[in-house]
Amino acid sequence: MSLEIQHDCPECEGEQTFWRSASTTLHLGEKTKWRCSECDFGIVRINGDIDSASA
Repeated sequence: MSLEIQHDCPECEGEQTFWRSASTTLHLGEKTKWRCSECDFGIVRINGDIDSASA
Protein backbone atom coordinates (compact mmCIF):
# COMPACT_ATOMS: atom_id res chain seq x y z
CA MET A 1 0.00 0.00 0.00
CA SER A 2 1.24 3.47 -0.80
CA LEU A 3 2.20 6.06 1.77
CA GLU A 4 0.22 8.86 0.14
CA ILE A 5 -3.16 9.35 -1.58
CA GLN A 6 -4.96 12.23 -3.27
CA HIS A 7 -8.25 12.97 -1.49
CA ASP A 8 -10.66 15.88 -1.06
CA CYS A 9 -9.96 17.78 2.17
CA PRO A 10 -12.99 19.55 3.70
CA GLU A 11 -10.73 21.94 5.63
CA CYS A 12 -8.62 23.01 2.63
CA GLU A 13 -11.65 22.82 0.28
CA GLY A 14 -9.86 20.96 -2.47
CA GLU A 15 -7.87 17.88 -3.38
CA GLN A 16 -4.75 17.48 -1.24
CA THR A 17 -2.07 14.89 -0.60
CA PHE A 18 -2.81 12.74 2.46
CA TRP A 19 -0.03 10.80 4.17
CA ARG A 20 -0.59 7.46 5.90
CA SER A 21 -0.03 7.99 9.62
CA ALA A 22 -1.02 4.54 10.97
CA SER A 23 -2.51 1.20 10.02
CA THR A 24 -3.69 -1.92 11.77
CA THR A 25 -5.61 -5.08 10.91
CA LEU A 26 -9.15 -5.52 12.26
CA HIS A 27 -11.79 -8.19 11.76
CA LEU A 28 -13.29 -5.88 9.08
CA GLY A 29 -10.00 -5.55 7.20
CA GLU A 30 -7.14 -3.06 7.28
CA LYS A 31 -7.81 0.22 9.13
CA THR A 32 -5.67 3.10 7.85
CA LYS A 33 -5.37 6.63 9.21
CA TRP A 34 -4.48 9.45 6.82
CA ARG A 35 -3.45 13.08 7.49
CA CYS A 36 -3.66 16.06 5.13
CA SER A 37 -0.20 17.44 4.41
CA GLU A 38 -1.51 21.04 4.45
CA CYS A 39 -3.80 21.30 7.51
CA ASP A 40 -3.34 17.97 9.37
CA PHE A 41 -7.04 17.01 8.92
CA GLY A 42 -7.44 13.28 9.53
CA ILE A 43 -9.52 10.57 7.87
CA VAL A 44 -9.87 6.86 8.57
CA ARG A 45 -10.40 4.20 5.92
CA ILE A 46 -11.27 0.56 6.61
CA ASN A 47 -10.32 -1.90 3.91
CA GLY A 48 -10.51 0.91 1.35
CA ASP A 49 -14.34 0.64 1.33
CA ILE A 50 -15.40 2.57 4.44
CA ASP A 51 -14.22 6.20 4.55
CA SER A 52 -14.80 8.55 7.50
CA ALA A 53 -14.64 11.57 5.17
CA SER A 54 -17.98 10.59 3.64
CA ALA A 55 -19.70 10.32 7.04
